[in-house]
Amino acid sequence: MKNIAIIGSTGSIGVQTLNVIRRYPEEFNVVSLSAGNNAELLIEQAREFRPEIATVKKISEEQKKAFPKGTALFTGENAFTESIIGKVDLVVVALVGFTGIVAVLDAINKGKNIALANKESLVVGGELVTAKAKEKGVTILPIDSEHSAIWQALSFDFNKRFKRIILTASGGAFRDRTIEELKSVRAADALKHPTWNMGAKITIDCATLVNKAFEVTEAKWLYNADFDDIDVIIHRESVIHSMVEYEDGSTIAQMSYPTMELPIQIALAYPERLKSAVRSLNFAELGKLTFEELDRNKYSCFAEVLSAVKKGGCYPAAVNGANDTAVELFLKDRISYGDIYRAIAGVNDAFSDCGKVDYESIKQANEFAVRYVKEKFGE
Repeated sequence: MKNIAIIGSTGSIGVQTLNVIRRYPEEFNVVSLSAGNNAELLIEQAREFRPEIATVKKISEEQKKAFPKGTALFTGENAFTESIIGKVDLVVVALVGFTGIVAVLDAINKGKNIALANKESLVVGGELVTAKAKEKGVTILPIDSEHSAIWQALSFDFNKRFKRIILTASGGAFRDRTIEELKSVRAADALKHPTWNMGAKITIDCATLVNKAFEVTEAKWLYNADFDDIDVIIHRESVIHSMVEYEDGSTIAQMSYPTMELPIQIALAYPERLKSAVRSLNFAELGKLTFEELDRNKYSCFAEVLSAVKKGGCYPAAVNGANDTAVELFLKDRISYGDIYRAIAGVNDAFSDCGKVDYESIKQANEFAVRYVKEKFGE
């Protein structure tokens, strides 16, 4: 039985992770649960799974009384570090945004393998995270559907040689909108993802395709890939989750109906495969699968983020901070959809690299970007 710590248990990935664990109580034991601000849902989860530890940023005195006896409760901004205790075998990092790197680095320093659903950790600190993981002998198992697909197509071998990685993208909520139409879209429109059910932040990142630029960056660090060997293609049906091409011309694709529970389960159960709730593909029902070139004019954020990532250093942390802040403002209807691109491009131009890549320099780059976007866009 594996002992699991879930950091971000009340978010979309955390809830779906508990769905998987609920089906296999003989395989997985929840040692700790960590939430951000959703104390009510955390209480429900703690009552069902009876973890040894629960953490949350803020909680009322009345809510504290509702936790089951035997569950130690910690509160505070980074209280989740208290949840990574000695008996934990696998840490699921399902936090959204920059904070995820704190959880990832803490888990690595404690020698714990990580099931990673936080893209930002490898975007802002890929060099730092992968070096420390190698030093500590820690394995990072991807939960992203695209990176799970690549991992499977590589026969679960991170060091396997390949010719090309092909990441698929649904195109998000605005794939059929013209550039002119995008000038008037609102957050409510962007949240209507055509094939996936995810949290608000990642759904906006899917609309802008920032998430795909982040996944290109993740591929570089997870699979030691050159940027020139990573392609992105629009695949509306979200049935092929990504592909790997080998030197002999063979291309291996991983296929399934869209669900995050499958990549979550694969990461939890590795190296075993367990029966899942995912229904088998009905190929006659699927019909035609389509592929389209990426329109870089429509998805201008994609190219802008990649240009920063390729600069290296702390530039990725800066544009990630710009995107985080801009998306937060967009979700509140305080800026336009086009302002997300303008925020990212502005930070990319205004930022001066901070030199050595360590946690403090990454944090400073993030803080610079947050200040820049708030000042420029009037919060």
